[in-house]
Amino acid sequence: MTTGRLGVGETLEALNAAVGPGSPVWFKETHARHLRVRDFLAPRSALQARFRDGQVPEGVFRAVAGLQGPGVAPVLRCAPTPAGLSLQLQRPVVFERVLGAPTSYAIPAKPASPGPQIVLHCPALRCHPDTLRLSQLRAVLVADHLARTLRAHGVCVCSVPSVRDPHMATFLQKLRVDWPAASKSTSTETLRTCVLAELNSVSEGETLPPGVLGRVCLKELVEQKHAAGYDPSIDSCLVTEDLLSVLSELQEAVRHWPEGSYPGLDGDPGSGVNGCMVVHVVSCEEAFQQQKLDLLWQKLDDQAPDKQKHLVCGPVKVAGASGTLMTAPEYYKFRHAQVCKASALKHGGDLAQDPAWTETFDVLSVATIKFEMLSTAPQNQLLLADSTISTKGTKSGTFVMYNCARLATLFEGYQRGMEQGLYPTSPPVSSLDFSLLHDEGEWLLLFNSVLPFLDLLSQTVSLASTPGLHVPVRTEMVCKFLVQLSMDFSSYYNRVHILGVSIQQKSVCWECGVHTAKTGKQEDEPAPFLSGTSATPLWSDVCPPTASESST
Repeated sequence: MTTGRLGVGETLEALNAAVGPGSPVWFKETHARHLRVRDFLAPRSALQARFRDGQVPEGVFRAVAGLQGPGVAPVLRCAPTPAGLSLQLQRPVVFERVLGAPTSYAIPAKPASPGPQIVLHCPALRCHPDTLRLSQLRAVLVADHLARTLRAHGVCVCSVPSVRDPHMATFLQKLRVDWPAASKSTSTETLRTCVLAELNSVSEGETLPPGVLGRVCLKELVEQKHAAGYDPSIDSCLVTEDLLSVLSELQEAVRHWPEGSYPGLDGDPGSGVNGCMVVHVVSCEEAFQQQKLDLLWQKLDDQAPDKQKHLVCGPVKVAGASGTLMTAPEYYKFRHAQVCKASALKHGGDLAQDPAWTETFDVLSVATIKFEMLSTAPQNQLLLADSTISTKGTKSGTFVMYNCARLATLFEGYQRGMEQGLYPTSPPVSSLDFSLLHDEGEWLLLFNSVLPFLDLLSQTVSLASTPGLHVPVRTEMVCKFLVQLSMDFSSYYNRVHILGVSIQQKSVCWECGVHTAKTGKQEDEPAPFLSGTSATPLWSDVCPPTASESST
């Protein structure tokens, strides 16, 4: 069997190359109705613009039909249709290639050599958690997501600042945010000397606030870099000891790359300066001050990185909230209480006091918050709903988590049934006949979810190719992907009994037959798994299924 990861991007690139020079004409189909007859389409309008009268040369048909190359999916047929040039892949072969090496479609391949070096700076982490605004919480979660995504692609990431406040460290642990703890403090003496040399004389009658060392003019630098996108109203910056401490920590991160960040970089004093990029992830309220800090760093330090990008997260508002602003810890308690209330409505009693459920409620609360914060493009305003948590909608994180529980139950149910002799062990992929897969839901899951996942993940972060000062990050693409995957899986799951229980199996396993008869559910419907007298709660135990799911 041919090996190597298949890719949607590689296939599209090869298809467009086969058509000849010019703008791309092919696109991947995603809708179930179209996927019944084709996988890729070159629309008639695009072909008419490329070829006279839209007549595709015979050589193009031959080139497309014989398409080959690294990552290129095998072609079954290519034919003209009223919609355009329609192409279908050899689906059984694609199934075999993908399912024969599933890890390569879920985890990005590690690069052979060190990738780019990025310092990820999130100023909100210098706050006390009790004063952390929702817009700052959003910046923290976006920065954490960005760090994880970049590291997954082999990028060297240094997260700044190191968290010194123990209360903030505890809150981050609760949020499952992976951020470094406090390290040794850095010296500000060199920067202080530079500041004293750059200080402007104080105007007559002007009194500097307490703790301010002086004022540094930034206007000339702003004018030089106006095209980059800095705010033209920036005139000067009041320099404080705290500001010098922030700059000193950034200097240290760039000049002395942290140990363990990547082989070959540890302890190299000059490894981070050349080619390093600094990304400041800030709330909209912090954006103006962060531009001043960026410019001040460039003015005081001739070794400051040339590439500094700003990721500004839009404001966060809570629907129906009063004039009092909700803090991040208050928001966490609000969502946690909703999770507990949803479970109480289903099961009765106060499960929040049950140690067996504590961890589950914590995880579900954090997952709900992260999905809400990341499901809107970070640059846009975010409106948080104050409604009760439910699985009745298909666009929320709760719906995604419910289907995660279904999958977990499915896998554990299979493992348990295999140990009891109800199901055979999974055979080698090479021995399976994938031509027997005829349900459109199976191809929909593989072609729209498994196959393009890594391509989508790489599209969410494109820091190096973005011109200007501000950088966009597409966290909402991952959330939309998870929602669509959950919808496709839920539709397939409700239609196909994945872990079937035959008459023979029921006679062998009376307990399984009784369970199916009593509940009316599939054997793999989410439910607590019993192990002795303990039960592992799942999201499906916290929130009931939707009406349509219950009737299936």
